[in-house]
Amino acid sequence: MKGGNYLFLKSVVDFDIVIEIGYAQEQGQPLTLKPLFLLNLSSRTTVRRKLARLIEQGIVIRRKHASDHRASLLVISPSVVKLLSKYGGTLTSISTSHFK
Repeated sequence: MKGGNYLFLKSVVDFDIVIEIGYAQEQGQPLTLKPLFLLNLSSRTTVRRKLARLIEQGIVIRRKHASDHRASLLVISPSVVKLLSKYGGTLTSISTSHFK
């Protein structure tokens, strides 16, 4: 995370994006942009804008998809995973309760 800014979740949409990407990553199924849009966290424009800022800040990393070169995988940066890991299973439990 650039600059050590730990106040990176500036809105509920930022939180939702990070939680959904992190949950998918924990499950071993990193998200691509299309499934992230299909979660209807907000409008596509808002999700795209918020995601671009999270990527620019180094919170989310965009990686090339191994088998589909048109798609990019979205993962949480190791520094953010480390920061969030001190909360134990909170990321998983919040996401699980989010789907009920």
